[in-house]
Amino acid sequence: MTTLPSPVRATRITAAFAAGAAALATFALSRVVWPDPPGAITPPADLLPYFLSLSVVESLLFGAGVAYAIVGLPVARRATKPAALDWAVYLSVCFMLLSWWPHDNMHRVLAHHDFAGLARIEYLFHVPLMVGAACVALYTLQARREAR
Repeated sequence: MTTLPSPVRATRITAAFAAGAAALATFALSRVVWPDPPGAITPPADLLPYFLSLSVVESLLFGAGVAYAIVGLPVARRATKPAALDWAVYLSVCFMLLSWWPHDNMHRVLAHHDFAGLARIEYLFHVPLMVGAACVALYTLQARREAR
């Protein structure tokens, strides 16, 4: 007799498949979603492996972000005190994991003289990372206080 997986196990399996699919999709679609601009310079061949490995890590982190979003959502929904900080940390961690793929690709295709585009990247990615880091710091300090 076969038993159905528990809801927790099913969520973890779903998250693992979603993470793998998201990681593969982001890696495969980077140049489709963000094609190289005409005349874009490319790094020397000896540096390409470093950029390629960074792309792999960004795609893996994106997949981890998808998995975290799936697995962490039920935890965030059960937030007790203070619920706003629990939600802020959940969303911060999601953003911290998911943002590297679009962030670096936007830098890659940005023209070197496009300061307005650079400002958009700063405000779309860097500022939320700063806020997210502050949320995580507050959360860990609160958890440490509660543990005493």
